[in-house]
Amino acid sequence: MIRGIYAAASGMVAESTRNDVTANNLANANTAGFKKDIAVSRDFASVLIQRINDGQSAPTIGSLGSGSQIDEVATIHSGGAIRETGNDFDMALDGQGFFVIQTPNGLRYTRNGSFSRSGEGELVTGDGHRVLGQNGRPIAIAGDKLTVAADGAISVDGLELNRLQVVGFANEKQLTKEGNSLYAAPNGVQAQQAAATVNQGYLEMSNVNIVAEMINMITGFRAYEVNGKSVQAHDQLLDKAVNEVGRV
Repeated sequence: MIRGIYAAASGMVAESTRNDVTANNLANANTAGFKKDIAVSRDFASVLIQRINDGQSAPTIGSLGSGSQIDEVATIHSGGAIRETGNDFDMALDGQGFFVIQTPNGLRYTRNGSFSRSGEGELVTGDGHRVLGQNGRPIAIAGDKLTVAADGAISVDGLELNRLQVVGFANEKQLTKEGNSLYAAPNGVQAQQAAATVNQGYLEMSNVNIVAEMINMITGFRAYEVNGKSVQAHDQLLDKAVNEVGRV
């Protein structure tokens, strides 16, 4: 009976985490370059059940789980819809790859191409982080007309000055999400040049499907409610076992 309470309670904790992930996806449905997360669950400490009267040759009946837990929160790196903005400083990547950003914590990577020109004349993100060129240096924009070619070549007033640094990774699951659109690569994971196409005047939107996430939210709340009722049922049975059966 206590096992039942633990199993249901662990399900409540897992569904609470899953709903938090879903809520974050919905909150960033309109965030450019955002990639949705999913909570992956697994059973917690399952044990094998065997017949106890057959000695060493007792056949295995099956397994008995004692609950569930969130194994990991995985990011889905599928592409989002490309939306035209008409802004020369908006850029979207078509294909696998990331823009390289210089932050106070080191190099970071993003699909959010909503850039602007800083007061120092450099290409920066919405948070003020500098966008790096192929030479590993910030991209300076000294002029009026910015043009970005499909291969990332940057020209200002018709003069090519730099090229966007676009990199990819053999296994994108190794990246760690920071905030809503930045990713950090762990030590030892090397970035490599990517062949993604740059589209100027466009933004890649999030890959969140609002309808699907709303369904996931409703399903998660119902699962949480079912587990909560299971805890209440076990609690009532324990109450009867202690106060009524034990009195007989």
